[in-house]
Amino acid sequence: MRKAILKILEDNCRLSAPDIAKMLGIDKDTVANEIKVLEKERVILSYGALINWEKTDEEVVSALIDVKVTPQRDVGFDQVAERIQRYPEVKALYLMSGSYDLSVLVEGKNLKAVSKFVAEKLASMDNVQSTTTHFVLKRYKQDGIVFEDQHEDLRQVITP
Repeated sequence: MRKAILKILEDNCRLSAPDIAKMLGIDKDTVANEIKVLEKERVILSYGALINWEKTDEEVVSALIDVKVTPQRDVGFDQVAERIQRYPEVKALYLMSGSYDLSVLVEGKNLKAVSKFVAEKLASMDNVQSTTTHFVLKRYKQDGIVFEDQHEDLRQVITP
């Protein structure tokens, strides 16, 4: 039941406990209580909306930044990650395997704001060895949601 509730909320967090109860064929109070427990346990962290900012008059620039850091004794990457995640520009932060250590998703009002954040706040931190910034030019899909309507494929099918 718990997994089913989480999956439903992940797909549509606006559904009410009674709606979820109907979908699962269980009591609405059971669902409401389970959601409260999930929130208390911090399994459910937040409810939100996915916004397509390109369809508004707000300019938002996103960048993915690869960060190489020197891990610290006894705390590894955690201490550096804790400092980075405090900045309001940081929307997501991941410890990665591969050629860099941290991946940081940053949003700003424009290219200059993001560049300034990287140069003045991120790259200048102790233990940060290097950064590589990749500006997001267009979002096609995020959190399982496609941003633009798919147009019918008008290409002719060719079979051998």
